[in-house]
Amino acid sequence: MPNLKDLKVRIGSVKSTQKITSAMKMVAAAKLRRAQEAAESARPYAERMERMLNSVASSVAGADGAPPMLAGTGKQDTHLLLVCTADRGLCGGFNGSIVRQARKTANALKADGKTVKMLFVGRKAHDVMKREYADSVVDAITGLGKRGIQYDEAKGVAERVIGMFEAGEFDVCTIIFNRFQSAMTQIVTEQQLIPFSLPETDGGETETASGAQPVYEYEPDEDEIVEELLPRNLGVQVFQALLENSASEHGARMTAMDNATRNAGEMIDNLTLIYNRSRQAVITKELIEIISGAEAL
Repeated sequence: MPNLKDLKVRIGSVKSTQKITSAMKMVAAAKLRRAQEAAESARPYAERMERMLNSVASSVAGADGAPPMLAGTGKQDTHLLLVCTADRGLCGGFNGSIVRQARKTANALKADGKTVKMLFVGRKAHDVMKREYADSVVDAITGLGKRGIQYDEAKGVAERVIGMFEAGEFDVCTIIFNRFQSAMTQIVTEQQLIPFSLPETDGGETETASGAQPVYEYEPDEDEIVEELLPRNLGVQVFQALLENSASEHGARMTAMDNATRNAGEMIDNLTLIYNRSRQAVITKELIEIISGAEAL
């Protein structure tokens, strides 16, 4: 029979844990609202930026002297994976899903004879993968988004990636993150950042609803515009990915803490029932001993 004191201590411990998980759920819910608004507000800008760059870059993609960030290095031997996770845990499967996708992608690339390098944004993926892929780890960027994701932080990450590309350290860069869909659903997403990938269309160009091809005049010329837009678009796409990741993290944490709070409540109910039964058994035993002693006199 369980000891009554031990049961009482355990019930008190679970109640304390329940208070913590309930508080973390409320904090995550408050942060989720702001993070979700930021991610959804940034989506139209990021999509429009990519669409505009598609329009301009399609005319210079095959020309001689196209920017390396558009044309690439001419080979795909070295791949950089920009893996974005959180600095903290207690957020369900948020970090684990990104780590699994990064591991899957890295193993597939290595199986094809490619060289893989990894730049981590967030501590969790680095902690998990640093031993298995010790030779591939470039660095881990931590501490972002303490007061919400700022564009300057994303720009710093983008400049780090551009600097590595210009130094010839990789040929292709892919970012892996969680795209926010709802508090319970996050979609693991891979997006190629370098070289900039143009969408494939049947006719090679985008047609209007009437079938006529749009004609644009650029000032300055397309080459200068693309040179300016490519680094800026990289910063915008990284910023959007970090915003999506932040909203996904808070949504996953809110859901995980809600489940933990409910599980703690069920555990408290079960422990309380066991405690009451054990207490009643002790009382019954004492009454039997008193009655037996009285009858023996």
